[in-house]
Amino acid sequence: MSDSVLIAESGRTTGSAESRRIRREDRIPAVVYGKGMEPISITIDRRDLRLALSGGAGMNTILDLTVDGTVYPSIVKEMQRHPVRRTVAHVDFIQIDLSQEITVSVPVRLEGEAKQVAMNNGLVDQQMMEIQVRTTPRNIPDELVIDINDMTNDTVITVADVALPSGVVAISAEDQTVVTVVTLRVAADEPAAAEDAAEGEEGAAEASDESADGGSDESSESDAD
Repeated sequence: MSDSVLIAESGRTTGSAESRRIRREDRIPAVVYGKGMEPISITIDRRDLRLALSGGAGMNTILDLTVDGTVYPSIVKEMQRHPVRRTVAHVDFIQIDLSQEITVSVPVRLEGEAKQVAMNNGLVDQQMMEIQVRTTPRNIPDELVIDINDMTNDTVITVADVALPSGVVAISAEDQTVVTVVTLRVAADEPAAAEDAAEGEEGAAEASDESADGGSDESSESDAD
């Protein structure tokens, strides 16, 4: 995993009014904290943050957060967003020790095509989008890939089944379901529905024939009279 450099400015005045002013300038209020240091209120450029996190590691990117010439190896601990616009409103950075293990969430990506599932009216259901793991910062995987080619309708993939790189340990419960299969019942019910409809049409035809026969007899009797 490569590092990204992110330049920050210290000396930010805290408070809602000041934070709104900072955001209007296309900057983001933030804070960096960690073991053995006092929290530092900072501001970062919105575009710089987007570029720093644009690599494969995403939110788990190791950042060389540079504040007034001092570099703090950090990762994003929390990112708050505007409830409507979804723009980043505040960021918490946590300083890390590159030799010490940390707990992070790693995204899960499904790879392949579950042909047997599709042929049997099934649908692959990914229930976990991320798995929590513990490892050293430079050993954090960008993603965890699960091959679904051999899945059947009875397949259930749990955290314990997910292959992890050496030195990476899952923190999420091993019996948690990551991927399973949902069986679609609609297709199975269609033949029965079609059969019911056919029986209904047949019954209607028979009733129509009986009605027609009854009408002819009455007409003949009337003519005879």
